[in-house]
Amino acid sequence: MTECLTNKKVLTKGNYAIANAAVLAGCQCYFGYPITPQSEIGEFMSGKMQELKRGYVSAESELAAINMTIGAVSTGVKAMTSSSSCAVALMQEGLSYAATDELPVVLVSVMRGGPGLGNIYPSQGDYFQATKGGGNGDYKLIVLAPSTVQECVDLTYKAFYLAQKYRNPTVLLADGLLGQMMEPVEFYEYPYPEIDTSSWALTGAKGRDGRIIRSYGPLADDRCVFLEKLYAKYNTIEENETQWEEINTEDADIILVSFGSTSRNVKTAMKMLREKGIKAGFFRPITLYPFPSKRLHELSQNTKKFITVEVNMGQMVNDVRLAVNGKCPVELINKGVGVPPSAKEIVTRVEDLL
Repeated sequence: MTECLTNKKVLTKGNYAIANAAVLAGCQCYFGYPITPQSEIGEFMSGKMQELKRGYVSAESELAAINMTIGAVSTGVKAMTSSSSCAVALMQEGLSYAATDELPVVLVSVMRGGPGLGNIYPSQGDYFQATKGGGNGDYKLIVLAPSTVQECVDLTYKAFYLAQKYRNPTVLLADGLLGQMMEPVEFYEYPYPEIDTSSWALTGAKGRDGRIIRSYGPLADDRCVFLEKLYAKYNTIEENETQWEEINTEDADIILVSFGSTSRNVKTAMKMLREKGIKAGFFRPITLYPFPSKRLHELSQNTKKFITVEVNMGQMVNDVRLAVNGKCPVELINKGVGVPPSAKEIVTRVEDLL
């Protein structure tokens, strides 16, 4: 599928939805290396980007892909790479450089099973990889987690906008299930204002003073000043961009917390628990960074228990515990890899925990 769609509602899979949305968002350069379960993104881009006379390179490795993306965005254009799990691990050094250089890299990470080479089944095991970062030093990535194919479109648009608005690498964190599933999707024009990059982009001096983008800072005191400036930006992102979905939390005795495609079954489980007379609520972080810690802490004042549901061995549960800060218990329902627990399984395990 290489037709670029706009103002149409079509049945398509998540990977194609992401790629099509990236094109509509104005992505001028794509650099990638094929790996299941995200290879259709590069497949789509290989046709569409060349057709539109935009930049496309099937790189020799993931290391090359992330560094090519860094080079492209340093000129002020929108650029993207995509990969999965063990291959994103190879990009961590580049992401640290991009964060320090304050470059608007967009990375699509479609998670598969790990650790190591793992397997191609869906997983949410890269929550830590995306939100904590595997590169060196103090830095943060903006991380957006879609739960539907429509949100793959919506949040791809937002990823490009936030990356450029804050000059910060931004990750669209999907999973193998979401990348491969098909749903009706409505494409529409890019809804965000374009960001002026002329004050920092490397476009050739052309009569002005030269510019340098670099991550090395030889003096410790100067580096401290830079990090304080960087973290002031992160605080602004937390204040302005934190996003979540919540349902039935106002009277909930238990609140189920999940992200990504797993939250679809969790939302159904919440409804089933309500039908059984159990006052369950639902909470879904949409931005994994910035994480909605403040809102979760507020909810902890009035609920009796949080239960996170994840397809990993327990990762987001740690951030929920930090947010709740001991106000009430936080439990985990999980599956290591594969299709998320069904709504019925979740209900049974919630009843056991209660």
